[in-house]
Amino acid sequence: MQSNLNSDSNQHKYTPEPSSLDVAALYQQYKNYAFSIAYRMLGSVTEAEDIVHDCFAGLHGMTNGHIHQPKSYIGKLIVNRCLNLLNSARNQREHYVGEWLPEPLGVHELVNTPEEAIQQKEMISYAYLVMLERLSPMERAVFVLREAFEHDYSEIAGWLGKTESNCRQIYSRARRNLSQQLPALEQASADWKTKEEVLGRFTTAFLRHDVSAMLELLTDQPVFTADGGGVVRTVMRTMRVHKGVLAILTSPRVLLSLREREWKPAFINGEPQLALMKDGRVSEVICLEMDASRERINGVYLIVNPHKLATIRPLD
Repeated sequence: MQSNLNSDSNQHKYTPEPSSLDVAALYQQYKNYAFSIAYRMLGSVTEAEDIVHDCFAGLHGMTNGHIHQPKSYIGKLIVNRCLNLLNSARNQREHYVGEWLPEPLGVHELVNTPEEAIQQKEMISYAYLVMLERLSPMERAVFVLREAFEHDYSEIAGWLGKTESNCRQIYSRARRNLSQQLPALEQASADWKTKEEVLGRFTTAFLRHDVSAMLELLTDQPVFTADGGGVVRTVMRTMRVHKGVLAILTSPRVLLSLREREWKPAFINGEPQLALMKDGRVSEVICLEMDASRERINGVYLIVNPHKLATIRPLD
């Protein structure tokens, strides 16, 4: 009899219903992780923020029974949404007026807490973001997840619907595509003082139209790219090699417009860079890619498109 009672008791044992996800708590915990993936994938602050917002909004109404590993689930959602957008954005960029550069990410003030210090230390440099534009969307996804976030190939494969072997091949191909530029960027770890000194020398040389000083600052194979997006007139084509870049930087046409600005330092993508001010607002941003070992400049990126300057604030 006791056995039957126990059997009946087990059959009618209460099983609690899965509880709803605490989306607000998940957002606070994983929003920086989600944004970091999206921004590296897209090169756009605005689009990355939209992707993150849509991702967490889609979690409302779901229960704990749906998601066993929230971080992995959110990462997968973000990556695949970014891939869908990138595949469509590639077509849009074919019709972009002039050269397309990533949207710089500004920080309004320097670090105040240990958490902020970690976040800024892990921020992707602007030059690194430019480099990622050379990869296909799938190469970019695998490379970012493996290189920046150190996810296992098995997890990456599950997120992207590919085999581990295939993901390893994609990662190797991506590194080969970046083989010339990647080592220099990985070693470009000059301290702030050095970077600020180079920024100061560049500013002085540019504003004084000092060709000799500019000549000393540039490496042998520098790059100059400007992005006006068809909204603001600027140099339309990327200039390469020493002679071409120097000609642009000492051109009266370029100098006349930029020399009239108020040049201020700004903290952009984790590094000191330059914000140019006109009538109290940021009108242009100059991001330098530096050769840390020789304290010289590999690349000059001029962002003029006002739609890409929303997060930039000069430092006081």
